[in-house]
Amino acid sequence: MPLVQHREIIKESDIFFKTDKAKTIRAAILIIKHHRNQLELYIAQHPQILKTLEPIRIEKDAPEIISLMAEAGEIAGVGPMAAVAGALADLGVKQMVKFGAKVALIEDGGEIAGISNISINVGIFAGNSPLSGKIGFRFETEDFPIGLGTSSGTVGHALSFGEADAATVLTNNAALGDAAATAVANMVKGPDLEKSVQNGLEIAETIEGVRGALIIRGKFAGIVGKLPQLLKITGKSWKILTQRYANILPPDFIIL
Repeated sequence: MPLVQHREIIKESDIFFKTDKAKTIRAAILIIKHHRNQLELYIAQHPQILKTLEPIRIEKDAPEIISLMAEAGEIAGVGPMAAVAGALADLGVKQMVKFGAKVALIEDGGEIAGISNISINVGIFAGNSPLSGKIGFRFETEDFPIGLGTSSGTVGHALSFGEADAATVLTNNAALGDAAATAVANMVKGPDLEKSVQNGLEIAETIEGVRGALIIRGKFAGIVGKLPQLLKITGKSWKILTQRYANILPPDFIIL
């Protein structure tokens, strides 16, 4: 099935779309702009939402984008702004499906929301880690819907109190994936790299709705829960792996 790809810059958001129906991209862009406007209006009236690092209570009649962010933040134990990119991706995918898309994928700042009736490959970027750009996941139709959130203390501009090269969390929606990845990454810190990864994995197991997590820090990687099929990436080639992770890693890389 041929898929259409498109990249759109919407203010601070750098958004990537992939779908089987090109017309749904325009619908998603318009709805994302609408929800961004709703978010900006809400922030103007409730500026505290920008700075809080803890879950907050919101009004029952708050805009949909705010409700999604607050709910995800409450589940993950972080502030609502930790879920903003994922929530926008969720709302965009929802609109694409409404307009007839069978394959609808949106990546916003590393957070991915998606639904698909075909298999989809997704790569993992982890800064200077030996694993960066070398592994990914193959999502089968039964894996969808997905929300894949990635947080890093070494890559990007998003706020993180941890030192993970990448903390990738799989859930059913990107708002929760975004918030949960932030919560997990925040715990990956300290001089003991192995223990820091273990700490992150333990937090991931406590967050309701987390299906699985992959944490990478330096030469350490850890996995918890149920993740999709692992892929090895070589250039533009993707190969499904049936062997253990260790077979694609440098000799000194340690899998927890």
